[in-house]
Order: sequence, then structure tokens, then C-alpha cells
Amino acid sequence: MPAESTLVDPAAAVPAEAVAPLIRGVAVMRHLTRAGGVSSLSGLERATGLARSTVDRITGTLARMGYVRLDGRDAVLTPRIMELGNAYLAALRLPALLDARADALADELDESVSLAVADRDGIRFIHQATRRRAMSLSFRIGDLLPAERTAPGPLFATEWTEAEWRRWRERRAADPRDEGFPAVPERSSPGTDFERWTAQVREDGWALDDQLIEPGLVALSVPVRDPRTGGIACVASVVSHTSRHTADDLRNSLLPRLCSAVRTMEEDLAEDLREAPRGASPAPSGLATWTGASKQELGREFVESLARGLTVLTAFGEDRAELTLTEVAQATGLARATARRALITYEHLGLVTPTDDRRFALTPRVLSLGFPPLSRTTLPALALPHLTALGARIREPASLAVLVGDDVQYTARVATSSVMSVNIAVGTRLPAYATALGRVLLADAPPRDHELRALTPRTLTDPAALATALETVRAQGYALVDEELEAGLRSIAVPVRDRTGRVVAALNTATHVARRSVEEYVRDILPELNRTASAIEADVRVAGRFTEVPAS
Repeated sequence: MPAESTLVDPAAAVPAEAVAPLIRGVAVMRHLTRAGGVSSLSGLERATGLARSTVDRITGTLARMGYVRLDGRDAVLTPRIMELGNAYLAALRLPALLDARADALADELDESVSLAVADRDGIRFIHQATRRRAMSLSFRIGDLLPAERTAPGPLFATEWTEAEWRRWRERRAADPRDEGFPAVPERSSPGTDFERWTAQVREDGWALDDQLIEPGLVALSVPVRDPRTGGIACVASVVSHTSRHTADDLRNSLLPRLCSAVRTMEEDLAEDLREAPRGASPAPSGLATWTGASKQELGREFVESLARGLTVLTAFGEDRAELTLTEVAQATGLARATARRALITYEHLGLVTPTDDRRFALTPRVLSLGFPPLSRTTLPALALPHLTALGARIREPASLAVLVGDDVQYTARVATSSVMSVNIAVGTRLPAYATALGRVLLADAPPRDHELRALTPRTLTDPAALATALETVRAQGYALVDEELEAGLRSIAVPVRDRTGRVVAALNTATHVARRSVEEYVRDILPELNRTASAIEADVRVAGRFTEVPAS
């Protein structure tokens, strides 16, 4: 299958100063992304054409960086890799400024709303506000679509130069079925006359996609213009399906409201320009030192030039949208020559573009490095590898749960092979007041009245006693419940917090009282729970910066 069609000009020669291991590492990450985030090592060998030893060294290096998890013979992308896409989205600033407007419009219209930017002769999504229905959109942030099969496409094409049109024609001739765009079905018909459609869109100022991607899908798009240049900053789209709206109905009923929302978005962009300049947020530090230490520890199995090259991408971010070579070197701690070679490599790969004043900026193609498969991750999916590692360390079951009404509901769980163990399935609901998981969650929730029934002789049934217990949980940061849910069952739980510090889930383990004393539980198990909760929260911070991470 062809590589993503708009990423690299196949005729472009590799610059002499390009970093070959960095090119190979990017190829591995892109193939993992195309494979949905997981691939066997032999599959990566076949897909990239690299030697198996090279694939092993690259995936080992990515694992050391936390971007990949090696699971047997498979390489699995981890949420940490989203920091690369986050660097682009933070530098772009459009998601931070416009996401809330897009979400509000989706709520008002009860339809999906997306924001997209141009990526050469394709479009790439930077925000999705989808409706949760049986039939809903599957596009993700970072997905790449061919311009000629989308409503945003002809709007962006109104700004193309003749060279860009020529590149589009060459791509269409080389890939007539759109095999280089894995996010869309293969083309089954020639489609519309894109150049004529673009000319019409230039006159109208909006675009309508009537089932160009697949039958039943319709979309209406309006450009959001940059107040500095008047050019298109991004395109806002309302997306539906023909059982709810025909294309004409979508235009007639929703175009005025979409145009009004876009005007508000443009006002937000203009207001952001009028604000006083912000101080640049701190860039990552100590990265060069870390990569050097990793190389010293792991030897030739650690590809230092790949690791150092990837740190260059994280030098960009909020208020660091454009950086000089010197600024990149200072942000990463790399030598200027090393940073320069990385930037040359990224420019060749289409991940970085030079701007005015000898500066560089990230391109939307950075989102092709692992972002789409993880952009719709859930908290249970994110937590499961950490629960597995915790269970292996403590040799006890580990669970994640959320608060549902007056109950806790298990959303992820790893069991053990002990002869006598706690047997609870995902989806099980238990009364929150009588469980360690529940008390951790109730301690962070608004006060409420509970129906307190005695489940064992030790169950707390006095509301005042429960309130005191919850205050203790808030103060000490964990809950330990002894034989209140079931005789012989002891459980300890800690909170899992989101980016704002709000408790969104609880993490626990449970065992028979004969296996460990209360003192041993607090001394030996509580630190492991806190360590695991911190690891989950670190992933939540990365994955949830520009995407929603549902708790269940």
C-alpha cells in the first residue's frame, strides 16, 4: 500500500546531511500509526523494508523514550507519543482558541463539527466534536483526507499555486484509488471535477460535500480566516448523514448558523492578536543529557541520533510556534550541528517548514506520528497496561472504577492466578459507601445522602461516621476498607486525577485479610498504587491535552 500521498515528494533526493536513523525511526512510527497503533516486529520489518535488527533497535529506542510498549513480539504505541502531536497543536494555537466554539456549535446543532487545516493537497483534522450515536463519524484528530473528497478541500484549494495544482494532479495520477489515505475508503468512482468545484467554491465562499467520501456522509464547510493575512487559518465543518439531512437541507438549514459561528471564531482570533504578548512557555530541558545517559547504559541498542532528533519536535509548543536553529539547540540542549541536521531531516520529511527570518515551524504532518490511533483513547484502555504491570509487581488483582450514581462501576481489571482471589468482572457495580474505590471517589464528589445498609457486621451505617471516613480519605489520599463489603475482604484504593486535578477514577487492589496485615498493606501496597496512579495520570495529561479521554 502506498505511503501517505502528501507526506514526502518521492522525487526529492535525501539531503546529504539528513540523519538516516531519524528517517528510519519516523518510517516505523508512521507504519505503526497506519496499523492502528500496534504491529508485530516482523510486520514492521516487511512494511518498512528495514532489517530486523534495525527494527529491533528503533522500537527499543522508542520504548526507552516511552513512545512504544514492547508486548511480546508486538510494538504498541503509547499515549506518550502524543506529545509530538501536542507540540504541533500547541504551537498552532487554533485548537486552544476555537475548540470550545466548535463544541458549542455541535451541541446546539446536535451534529458533528470538525476543524481542519491544509496539509499540501490533503486536509488534516485538528479537532472533532462528534455526536455519540449508533451511526457516528470515525475520523480522528490527525487523520489525513484527500482534498478533492472533502468539503474543506476546495476551500483550501482556492489558495493553491499552479505548482500545488500540478502536485495534486501528479498525486491523483499516481494513486487513483486513494490507497495512500487510510482514513477513507478506496475511491470507487472518478468523483467530481475538482478544479471546477473549486472555482464555484471561490464564488460561494462555502463548500458542500455530498457523499464524496462514502455513501450517506454529507458535510458543509466555511473557512475561518486569519485576521493577520486574510488567508484561511482552518475550516469549520458540520457533518451529518443523509438519514438526518440531505446535502441541500444541510446547506439551507445550517449554513447561516455555521457562518455565524465562524464569524465568532474569527473574532476570537482577532482578540488573541490584540492581547499583550505572552512569555514563551518553558521548553523541555535536559533531553540531550538524558539521551546521552541512555546511550551509555544501553550501548548500540539505543539509537541516540533517533532519540535526539525526536526531542527537536518537542522544542516547539505554545508561544514557541517558530524557532531559530539557536533556539532549538538551546531548548533541547543539543549541539547546533545536531539540531541543524535534525531540522534538515524533518524538512525533507515534510514535518518542519522554514519560515521568514530563518525560523522553522512544525507542519500538520507531525500528527501522522502516532496521534490518530490514540486520539480517541479511553481511560480504561490507557490504564490497562499500567494495571497489568501493577498486578505483576504485587501479585494481587488491580482494578479501575468510576462513580455511577451511588455505585462504583469497574471499568478495567487485571486478575491474578492465585487459588483464592477476588473475582469481579468489568462492568460490575458495587455500593460506593462500602468500598475503598467508592470512598476515594465520594471524597472528591459533592456531599450526598446515601442509603447505608449493613452488608457485614463491620459496614459503616452511620452517616456521621461515613462523613468522618471520607474526610480522612481526603486528608491522607487513600482509602482502606476492611470487611465492610464482604467478610474477609480487605481493599485499598487511591485516586486517579485528570489534567485539572479532578478525581475521575479510583485504582485499587483487594485481597483476603489473611494475606497481609493492614500495616503491611499501607507499607508495601500503597506506594505501588500511588506509583501506578501517577503513571496513569501522566498518560492522561498527555492524551487529554487536546482530546477528550472518557472515564469509561
